[in-house]
Amino acid sequence: MAELNDPAAIRRILTTPGRWAVVGLSTNRDRAAFGVAAYVQRLGHEIVPVHPKAETVHGETGYPTLAEVPAEVDVVDVFVNSSLAGAVVDEAIARGARAVWLQLGVVDEEAAARALAAGLDVVMDRCPAIEGPRLGLG
Repeated sequence: MAELNDPAAIRRILTTPGRWAVVGLSTNRDRAAFGVAAYVQRLGHEIVPVHPKAETVHGETGYPTLAEVPAEVDVVDVFVNSSLAGAVVDEAIARGARAVWLQLGVVDEEAAARALAAGLDVVMDRCPAIEGPRLGLG
């Protein structure tokens, strides 16, 4: 079974091109999601903003919910309050995502356990824009 915050999984998630649904991403430049999504794009990933306002961010069309994102999603990047993260993780599992990434400060041990049990790679309480440079990426 996969392990939480597995270094090999972190490297694989960041280096394997994929489609990232960034839940909580808006046009607010002061929010961490804005800069992190730009970093993920620079690594070569496609981003899909997911926010109730469904705004276009970094040139990509937004959707109000994860359920409304068309086509496949590889990674679900979670920028919501920890109390809301479990529902997002459950949607990621149902959609067939290969990984969930819960951002710094987003912690839900039970949701992480459900995702691991479903075979997803799980990163929790970490940030791609911090982990990537540690690995020599972008």
